Amino acid sequence: MQSVPSLYIVPTPIGNLADITRRAVEILEGVDIIAAEDTRHSAILLNHLQIRGQLLALHDHNEQQRAAALIQRVQQGQSVALISDAGTPLISDPGYHLVSQCRAAGVPVVPLPGPCAAITALSASGLPTDRFAFEGFLPAKEKARDDRLAALADDPRTLVFYESPRRLLDTVQAIARLYGDRYLVVARELTKTFESFHGLPAAEMHAWLSQDENRRRGEIVLMVAGHKPDAEALPSAALRTLKLLLAELPLKKAAALSAEIHGVKKNALYKWALEHTSVCSDDAEPL
Repeated sequence: MQSVPSLYIVPTPIGNLADITRRAVEILEGVDIIAAEDTRHSAILLNHLQIRGQLLALHDHNEQQRAAALIQRVQQGQSVALISDAGTPLISDPGYHLVSQCRAAGVPVVPLPGPCAAITALSASGLPTDRFAFEGFLPAKEKARDDRLAALADDPRTLVFYESPRRLLDTVQAIARLYGDRYLVVARELTKTFESFHGLPAAEMHAWLSQDENRRRGEIVLMVAGHKPDAEALPSAALRTLKLLLAELPLKKAAALSAEIHGVKKNALYKWALEHTSVCSDDAEPL
């Protein structure tokens, strides 16, 4: 199949080679150049598919320099396929600069659907999938990692991370420390022989992972349940209003007015004031 001069974004299997799509094979057979993150790694897949295309290395260290040359090749009538070591290019893999420059130069960019570890893991995790945030790899340094996790602590969406086996225990321990007993799912070796999913609250997950090094081997997707606000928590604005009104009004009246202004339950505000202010129960009238 002869490809139209374009940049094709071609997903490749994340483990099981049978997951390559027919369209992906046709594109890889028809393009003039295959830009690969690691040519030695990609050669294994291409040899399996009996594809003898021209391989060119495109990785984090040379992408910005190589982009201009590849764009020129497309403009001259050739076609280029971009592949990564596994999964969909650009998803925690090189390709952003090339695609961005192609768009700026008016070069067609044609995406193919296909394997992606984050989506594959999420679909079978049992965690909510209606809203999620893919965060890729967390920073390697402890402070930067903790800062990123802290910034995401109140996010109600399911959080999806890629993590390395050597950092997994430390990351889960940090989540337990920062998020409390939030529910986690560890998906490992997706589509491969030893594929596994395991879900536990954060502290229990850390203990479970610590018991056997094999539970931390391979390619890992770490998923974290989104933050669920405490149903009993009162809005800070309502509490500020209540404190101001208490300086001038009896507790019952202050609670009722604050509740009406902010749309919360007056009983909850009344109880909070008894527990957190100098108002005595003797001074408060029953609601």
